[in-house]
Amino acid sequence: MDTNPRPRQSAATAQRLHDAIKRLRARLRAESGQHATGLTATQLAVLASVVREGPVTAARLASLEHVSAQAIAQSLAVLRAAGLVHSEPDPQDGRKKLISADRSATEMVDKLLTGRATFLTLAIDHVVAPDEREDMEKAIELLERLADVDLSDRGI
Repeated sequence: MDTNPRPRQSAATAQRLHDAIKRLRARLRAESGQHATGLTATQLAVLASVVREGPVTAARLASLEHVSAQAIAQSLAVLRAAGLVHSEPDPQDGRKKLISADRSATEMVDKLLTGRATFLTLAIDHVVAPDEREDMEKAIELLERLADVDLSDRGI
């Protein structure tokens, strides 16, 4: 009989973390005005990458977003049809296309990011007491470490 409660506690903690992140992401989407764009979260993530990284190849976008080339192509098709991105031949390699954001896309992404930041700032100021700010910093550091963990050597 296994008397070590850690795996069950870790699983319960993992579920709570997942649920909290999911709820926070949904709240951020709502508060930022993301729903009003008519774009999916994936399409907006790709658009934000184009704004931040552009001009950029589709292969680079797939790598940045950790998705397949097909998924990037689908998102880019929607973004092109909406006039938010355009492409031109890569001057270094004419076989490749460089994707760039339209000015309206940059403005949209900036507005969404500002909306998210404003909500988070107000929420932190409202909910996190001054003596909890250090705990908040520690929690952020832990989340960053979780996001960066490499489990490729776990032997599974």
